[in-house]
Amino acid sequence: MEPAERSRVPRIDPYGFERPEDFDDAAYEKFFSSYLVTLTRRAIKWSRLLQGGSVPRSRTVKRYVRKGVPLEHRARVWMALSGAQAQMDQNPGYYHRLLQGDRNPRLEDAIRTDLNRTFPDNVKFRKTTEPCLQKTLYNVLLAYGHHNQGVGYCQGMNFIAGYLILITNNEEESFWLLDALVGRILPDYYSPAMLGLKTDQEVLGELVRAKLPAVGALMERLGVLWTLVVSRWFICLFVDVLPVETVLRIWDCLFNEGSKIIFRVALTLIKQHQEFILEATSIPDICDKFKQITKGSFVMECHTFMQKIFSEPGSLSMATVAKLRESCRARLLAQGVVTRSWKHIIRSNHQFKKLELEK
Repeated sequence: MEPAERSRVPRIDPYGFERPEDFDDAAYEKFFSSYLVTLTRRAIKWSRLLQGGSVPRSRTVKRYVRKGVPLEHRARVWMALSGAQAQMDQNPGYYHRLLQGDRNPRLEDAIRTDLNRTFPDNVKFRKTTEPCLQKTLYNVLLAYGHHNQGVGYCQGMNFIAGYLILITNNEEESFWLLDALVGRILPDYYSPAMLGLKTDQEVLGELVRAKLPAVGALMERLGVLWTLVVSRWFICLFVDVLPVETVLRIWDCLFNEGSKIIFRVALTLIKQHQEFILEATSIPDICDKFKQITKGSFVMECHTFMQKIFSEPGSLSMATVAKLRESCRARLLAQGVVTRSWKHIIRSNHQFKKLELEK
């Protein structure tokens, strides 16, 4: 592509991320020209809906959320639907008191270690930028570590908090949204034992065996653990896995419908690329294929992708997910996997320092 053509797509996206050198400008332009019409239409409908002030849970709101929340309304809608706004209103000044409380050097060091690793490709998080969002990110993570000492800080939370900050432009709102995710929507994902995270990876395995048996059989035949191929999908909620706008559309639904959305996204990715995955003949091969299926036009075209996640996997109720979670959790506890499968180096107050798969 000639430089003159390339310049039509900004080098930096609206959220501050630099587009990679191999970014497909032509494909993006083609997609965005049609998506812009959709965005404009949705913005008009959302503005009418929000004239009443509140964002009630209803079938209409659910339908609107699935079709995408406009950027200008996203923070307000997330805050309302997740319960974060209610928590903030009921606890005035709490966030700032957390920042002014007793120091915890171990927690502070753990967070600082990851600041420069958080979105190095985003100009808003660079120290040369004024204001630099690293300070905001530090405050949000520090406050949450004091608020939820059973979790403290775990790698992955920095990426989630970073996205929240980019959308809300507000420390306190980002804190309460992080609390909604870590404390309520995804319980035990980021605790020292990470039982919730491991359980949900096993639940995905059960869903794949039921809905996509050929892929499930391949995973078993090759001896591939689900945690090896999808752990980043779950722990980072698809941040740095899927395109930014696609992740935000997923989060629109996550804050409204809960964690079953993660399974819908994962199942859709796998089903869409089932034949490609089935070509794998080894563990490294299947790991590479799972990386490749998160790239390309299918995931970039977020509006079509979101329509797919509600049709491709078929029926998936929270009751089904809850039942699978119960059986998978019991199996993990019986097998002792909670203490064996991950090296989770924990500080005295349960703060996370380092996480890696056991070799």
